[in-house]
Amino acid sequence: MAFVSTFVPAVSAVLRRGAPARVSTRAVARSVSTVTMRASKSVPFMEVPPVLAENPSMPGNVEFDPLNISAYLPIKWLQEAEIKHGRVCMLACLGLLVQEFFTFPFYKNAPHLATSGHDYGVKVGGMVHILMAVVIWEALTTPAVVQMINGGDRKPGYFGFDPLNLGKNPAFAVNEVKNGRLAMIGIGGMIHQQWMTNQGSVEQLLKGNFLPHV
Repeated sequence: MAFVSTFVPAVSAVLRRGAPARVSTRAVARSVSTVTMRASKSVPFMEVPPVLAENPSMPGNVEFDPLNISAYLPIKWLQEAEIKHGRVCMLACLGLLVQEFFTFPFYKNAPHLATSGHDYGVKVGGMVHILMAVVIWEALTTPAVVQMINGGDRKPGYFGFDPLNLGKNPAFAVNEVKNGRLAMIGIGGMIHQQWMTNQGSVEQLLKGNFLPHV
């Protein structure tokens, strides 16, 4: 409507004077800018999703949502899910490296690769225990998440656990999200490399072997 309200009067005025129908480029540019949304910081060729534009102070918000998922799901629930998955993947990256040097005595016969270790864990019951722990944790924390989505003042990812008081640093929330995103990509790459080389991550670095195992 802003475009029409400026464009039409400009054309009418020119026609009334009998001059050629020339429209001010400045007026058109100003009109177009009023209806065009701002480009995303991380994806400049796409418009910033409206929900992300409305929450500029959200930790780690770089306006990246090419599928516009935030238009269909609560933004706080999406934050909660991202932080949880990031934390799990940060622990997974560390665990994948540590287990190449140390394993518990009752897992001394377990395969040293995560790819085959998963099947071993399912067989002996270790993966079942992890699944049960996750289910119990999610059941206990669901009420807090629901309250948050419905307007509560709880921040996404907050569980009252911060023994080192890292949360006092304003930059911690952003750093956690960034490192969590990196870990989510990293753990996928590390496991994929183990499939390809049939070697652990540290072993690949020491032997300089990053090509598929033959």
